[in-house]
Amino acid sequence: MSGHELILLLIAWAVAAGSPGPATLAISSAAMAEGRLAGFAIAAGVFAGSAFWGIAAGAGMSAVMMAHAWAFEAIRLAGAAYLLWLAFKALRRAVHPPSAAPVHTAPGLRRLWLRGALIHVTNPKAVLAWGAVYAIALPPAAAPLAVWKLFALLLAVSGAIFFGYGLLFSTPRIARGYLRLRRGFEGAFALLFGAAGLMILTTSHKV
Repeated sequence: MSGHELILLLIAWAVAAGSPGPATLAISSAAMAEGRLAGFAIAAGVFAGSAFWGIAAGAGMSAVMMAHAWAFEAIRLAGAAYLLWLAFKALRRAVHPPSAAPVHTAPGLRRLWLRGALIHVTNPKAVLAWGAVYAIALPPAAAPLAVWKLFALLLAVSGAIFFGYGLLFSTPRIARGYLRLRRGFEGAFALLFGAAGLMILTTSHKV
């Protein structure tokens, strides 16, 4: 792959990583509601989940999942259930918002990291996306070093996108807007998480 083609591939990967979806939605909602540290914690979890699937695809897991539909189905159903749970929690916050302003402190960062990781690890299409990029960008007999170099580049782009969301949506102006319109934001998060969960749940099981 030429340098020009690699740049185009990385741009396409950045657009895909930054497009609206469960991961970016979770990062932005946490950053607005709980502050920059919370946004970064979820971003770190999503980043870890992305790395997990990137390594799995590099090791051949995407081919295994293509051959064994039950594995894809199990992860898909778990992911849909988790997104619907997040939708329920957001809806509950919209109906009964906390009386106090959010406190931007460190406690709960492990929980937030786990939330981000679960969102990505329970998305089986992530491993297929990694596998597709490897197949497009690398020759069939590519050396392991070439695979892991591409993995490092793609993961760096993903990290810039995920942590960029945490930085952007925790800026004071956006955070103040969230506080003024908290019910509306949480209602929108509930709707979007619910829609994402239902979309995954009703998607054809064929891979």
